Amino acid sequence: MSLTLYAHPFSSYCQKVLVALYENATPFTYRKLGPDDPAAGAEWARLWPMKHMPVLVDGATPIVESSVIIEHLGLFHPGPVQLVPADAKQALGTRMMDRFFDNDVMTPMQAIVSDHLRPADDRDPYGVARARAKLDDAYRWLDGAIAERHWACGDAFSLADCAAAPSLFYADWVHEIDASFGHVRAYRARLLARPSFARAVEEARPFRNLFPPGAPDRD
Repeated sequence: MSLTLYAHPFSSYCQKVLVALYENATPFTYRKLGPDDPAAGAEWARLWPMKHMPVLVDGATPIVESSVIIEHLGLFHPGPVQLVPADAKQALGTRMMDRFFDNDVMTPMQAIVSDHLRPADDRDPYGVARARAKLDDAYRWLDGAIAERHWACGDAFSLADCAAAPSLFYADWVHEIDASFGHVRAYRARLLARPSFARAVEEARPFRNLFPPGAPDRD
């Protein structure tokens, strides 16, 4: 069956799924969400009224939530890169790291970004300070967790790395990873050099002006 992805290149959760697709060179039709294709936006809203990106359609079945989409691809459209280990115990560790990157890195990063979309007199400095503190806690924990690992869960690139790539990419833009967290900085650099994520970053480059806090002149 054919695959269709409704996504925006600059979205972190869309990039997470794009990395998985690019890792295995999985063929799909890319319906880019945005003003240039209002029909794609209307289709996306009908498929998933919550209007979260991305949505994958497999044949006639819509699949939602980035982690579920990647697991679906592994089950029904497997490729040479197995992103979720077959071993149940190893798979639990991979899923835990995936949730860490989504919940403890991506979420506070997005809180900081979202604050820039508020009216100036409705900003939330307390909430932003808490988000920055949470990112520091996440960087600190991660620095120890991956000290002897090449990828998030060891030697093999996985679902967890698909989540880590965009979350650390954007988190470092809004709250730079301190030099004391050298393992995290080196890991982020390895992710940026991975061809699948490098492709996603390049495809998103034309949209950097959309980043509410302002995109830094790097990466």
